[in-house]
Amino acid sequence: MLGERTLRLQHGNRIEALCVLGTHISADVCGAAPAGAVSFGVKHTEGVSVEVACRGRAEVGSAPSSGTRWPLDEGTVLRFSMSRASTEVNDNKVTVSFYAEGGQPINQAGVFLTGIGISLDVDADRDGVVEKNNPNKASWTWGPEGHGAILLVSCDKESPFTPASDCNDERVFSKEDLLDMSQMVLRTEGPQRLPRGYEIVLYIPVSNADKVGVFHVQNPFFGQRYIHVLGRRKLYHTVQYTGGAAELDFFVEGLRFPDDTFPGLVSIHVSLLETLAEGIPHTPIFTDTVVFRVAPWIMTPNTLAPVNVFVCSMKDNYLFIKEIKHLVNKAGCELKVCFGYINRGDRWMQDEIEFGYTHAPHKSFPVVLDSPRDGGLEQFPIKKLLGPDFGYVTREPLFEAITSLDSFGNLEVSPPVTVAGKEYPLGRILIGSSFPTSAGRRMTRVVRDFLCAQQVQAPVELYSDWLSVGHVDEFVTFVPTSDAKRFRMLMASPAACYKLFREKQKEGQGEATMFKGYSGTDTKRVTINKVLSNDILVRQNQYVQCCIDWNRDILKKELGLTEEDIVDLPALFKLDKQGKAMPYFPNMVTMIVLARDLGIPKPFGPVVGGECCLERRTRSLLEPLGLRCRFLEDVASYHGRLGEVRCGTNVQRRPFAFKWWHVTP
Repeated sequence: MLGERTLRLQHGNRIEALCVLGTHISADVCGAAPAGAVSFGVKHTEGVSVEVACRGRAEVGSAPSSGTRWPLDEGTVLRFSMSRASTEVNDNKVTVSFYAEGGQPINQAGVFLTGIGISLDVDADRDGVVEKNNPNKASWTWGPEGHGAILLVSCDKESPFTPASDCNDERVFSKEDLLDMSQMVLRTEGPQRLPRGYEIVLYIPVSNADKVGVFHVQNPFFGQRYIHVLGRRKLYHTVQYTGGAAELDFFVEGLRFPDDTFPGLVSIHVSLLETLAEGIPHTPIFTDTVVFRVAPWIMTPNTLAPVNVFVCSMKDNYLFIKEIKHLVNKAGCELKVCFGYINRGDRWMQDEIEFGYTHAPHKSFPVVLDSPRDGGLEQFPIKKLLGPDFGYVTREPLFEAITSLDSFGNLEVSPPVTVAGKEYPLGRILIGSSFPTSAGRRMTRVVRDFLCAQQVQAPVELYSDWLSVGHVDEFVTFVPTSDAKRFRMLMASPAACYKLFREKQKEGQGEATMFKGYSGTDTKRVTINKVLSNDILVRQNQYVQCCIDWNRDILKKELGLTEEDIVDLPALFKLDKQGKAMPYFPNMVTMIVLARDLGIPKPFGPVVGGECCLERRTRSLLEPLGLRCRFLEDVASYHGRLGEVRCGTNVQRRPFAFKWWHVTP
């Protein structure tokens, strides 16, 4: 808010001015004095408060009848303000009388004042109520004691008849649209009309034109109308002044999530404009400002409760879907099957999309992030997910080539963690990349920049380019637990697998056979002894373990973990002709987590005593944590195509109860 403005008095004249409640008008008395004047007196009506500042020292001005006079010194300033709105134009006045050496009056200067209240208001204290003239409305701070209004991106689609999401449409079709938006109220108070030459204008900076939209509710004779007044091509809107005490309701929507060129803050201003004469441009005499932060897109970790599980129906995965349905029913959530006319032969549901949400004090709704890979599932999020209170966002590079690392199997998020005293109450995003000194594959920059710009889940970059597919979910995942830590991090571990196999060999089980009932193409008899004696496989897995340990050290540091927080699941890998790693048997880390129920790829490990020893070891590691393990056969449907259970499914989860604006990035 501009709290003080300068007014130039003219001796021999009485000018007219508007005084906005809560502001001060300063007038240079010495500059307005006639020749020969050495002192002055002030009279004013009851509705005006006057201060006389002599040489920087303020004194309360005299009452109209007191006759107090002040010496006319250089720099003497009158400061006057009004605390009540006028009921009529020019219903208050201030008169300055100038006096000569002997006390003779010489001349007068006067100003007729009209008091008007103007306040642009938002929910700056984040309690869901638009309070009047909050002193913090023009700034934004993080943390539990922070302040500043919050804006949702209208990335859902309330009407089935519009071709795109609501933020791409300047029309409002129903009140449901308005529920996504943040309320902004322009409160005015004053006479029934403004004096001639004044107007009130609402406006946004040109830099915000593609980031925010504002609608105004009008009430014509036949129902309400929702008028788009600001945003895109509309930078200003002249407000109709209605007189008396009035509140004009506006509804504000975000048009873009934060990204590398947009930190997320937008400002909206209202100005009282004045023109001296017709044909002369307006000048602002008062401005009030509000600031919003656009709510970020937030990922949901495995520790949050599942709501819906998505899977594609293919010709070869009928039995897999049957098993998944049983698991989903047990977990108490809902299975949603994407059929062939939508998936168009693309089974990799996890790679196409990532579920998240956005949240403001007045509302929260899920938002799906669409990956740039755009396989057969390209239309699935738009045609099947985007809708009322279900948003959609995507980031695609203009020039960079798309690689496997741009699929969202390469996008994970940890549960809430504390690192060296710094809290990450919404967890930290994990993305896979190339080794720091190599020119390998990386997730495309526009997606990385988007994830970083959300600020509330500071990303950690891992090394995943050593894998053939290159996804972080091939070597790390998280499961919920009921102890003080609340979760464990699971990591694929060739070292753990070799340790288990050597134990079984010492127990005389070296001829135990792997891959019994395995539907893969390799039908050679594989035993524990053969695996342990395969020197090439041993060296390859030593390399893989080094790559995993590199990531292990990063994760321990960046997530504040100890060895007690990590569970090593047995895993083996083999290198392809390009030297990239691929699972030797179905990778149990790449599981689906539905609260306490885990859908784990069936590893087809050595059968000892009628039970797969890999399954038995995994149960012994996870079931004491309160988890239930169900091993799903995914070889024909997924493993044979270098994917696992998680790659072919996707889970929409409940949002955090924690309010993201309480984070301190």
